[in-house]
Amino acid sequence: MDGGIRNPDVSKVWTTLITNTEYLSGLLTLEYSLKKVGSKYPLVVLYTDSFPADGHQALDSRGIIKRHVPFLLPSAPKDYTNDVRFYDCWSKLTPFSLVEYDRVVQLDSDMVVLQNMDELMDLDLDPPEMAGEGNRVFAASHACVCNPLHKPHYPSNWVPENCAYTTQHSSPDIAQKAGASAVAGLGIPNGGLQVVNPAKATYEKILEGLASSATSNYDFADQSLLGDMFYGRWVALPYIYNALKTLRWEGVHDAIWRDENVKNIHYILSPKPWDEWADRLKGSGNSSQNQDHTHAWWASFNEERLDEEQKRGVRDQF
Repeated sequence: MDGGIRNPDVSKVWTTLITNTEYLSGLLTLEYSLKKVGSKYPLVVLYTDSFPADGHQALDSRGIIKRHVPFLLPSAPKDYTNDVRFYDCWSKLTPFSLVEYDRVVQLDSDMVVLQNMDELMDLDLDPPEMAGEGNRVFAASHACVCNPLHKPHYPSNWVPENCAYTTQHSSPDIAQKAGASAVAGLGIPNGGLQVVNPAKATYEKILEGLASSATSNYDFADQSLLGDMFYGRWVALPYIYNALKTLRWEGVHDAIWRDENVKNIHYILSPKPWDEWADRLKGSGNSSQNQDHTHAWWASFNEERLDEEQKRGVRDQF
């Protein structure tokens, strides 16, 4: 399915954005994981003009729904030389425009769903007619602002004492079920998972934000815009729905992390687990000292996906 065509019986969907094939192995494993955990809802791939023919063929051969979306950029650009991925991230705001659906849950392609989280499709949010003026405009988990790799180009206020997750260290049981207040820490949502009731008026507000000169100060593209425009007016989900792999690291937020509770893991930063997978297949793997424990979880899902695809006769480089 393409060009906005969809199953008329589907009013709620997962979506993920793709602009090139670098993340395609991740996307395919994400889609497989959603099916494996028994989600009732399909994944719709949002692609831009830059997505190439071999990527389309990979999606089509697997029967994955896709939909073209515009490549969004702000009027006042910001230099993302240190994090070039952010140039593509503005287009992750397009789910707010998909008014043919009642509910959209946007996922990054570098995620794997470990447990069913269909409950996000029924989470209470402001109805579209509130036009982004309410206090539950969308839902997301907090961004971690600890900067554990001490990247020098990150904002100076991105330190553990300003992180919303740090406020939950003394109540880890609660952290499994509830997010810190939307204004805790710096009050910034992570854009990797967004629960949205699409609405034309809300999307128009976002486009106005993209046209504002403020975007030149947004260090983290889409999530900076959402955090600024809707400060304190979004629903903060617990970390388990967008479990950044770095939260598990010793001394970051291992105080609240529990493997058995994670529903969706987010493989932020490099290397991605599929890069390490490719290196091992080539016999050039030298990542033993860098490999994150959680990458093995992705590898397990990926192996199952490839085995299943082989049985169906689907074979390509992804």
